[in-house]
Amino acid sequence: MSRCAHLCLMADYNQWMNAKMYAAAASLPPGELQRERGAFFGSLLATLNHVMVGDTLWMQRYAKHPAGFPLLDPIRAITPPASLTHPLFAADDFAAMHAHRQWLDQLIIDWTASITEADLDHLLDYRNSKGANRREFFSLLMHFFNHQTHHRGQASTLLSQAGVDIGDTDLLFRIPNHIAD
Repeated sequence: MSRCAHLCLMADYNQWMNAKMYAAAASLPPGELQRERGAFFGSLLATLNHVMVGDTLWMQRYAKHPAGFPLLDPIRAITPPASLTHPLFAADDFAAMHAHRQWLDQLIIDWTASITEADLDHLLDYRNSKGANRREFFSLLMHFFNHQTHHRGQASTLLSQAGVDIGDTDLLFRIPNHIAD
């Protein structure tokens, strides 16, 4: 599998898992999304918010790649979150948060499908809270997808503790059983 095909697989997995995660979260009784659960970000809502904040910040960094990536124009227009815990939506508007998550996941799918192998062989300059950085673009994309998976694992645990089973979560279920052309 090429690196580009692997990115597309990871984008597909991200969308699949987020759909499962948000459907499970929506099944909770009122107030349970915001309930303090002793997790790193406190609540399930805050954990899901952090994943979206991280995705937004990374996508905005990726939009500065020399390839330009016109598909990322909509993400360029979003005001960057002020912190890694900055709430992107009102706590009582999970429907708006869910809709934005669906939009963002589709953007990730469309964008990853447009990346070329040559784009991946680039060092990307970016800034984070620790200052200026320069890293291999492909490795940054792997970090992006790993970050999502890490925090969805936390969210899955919170849902399990609340009595909600989201079902299968393994990437294995999204890996094709054939070699792509």
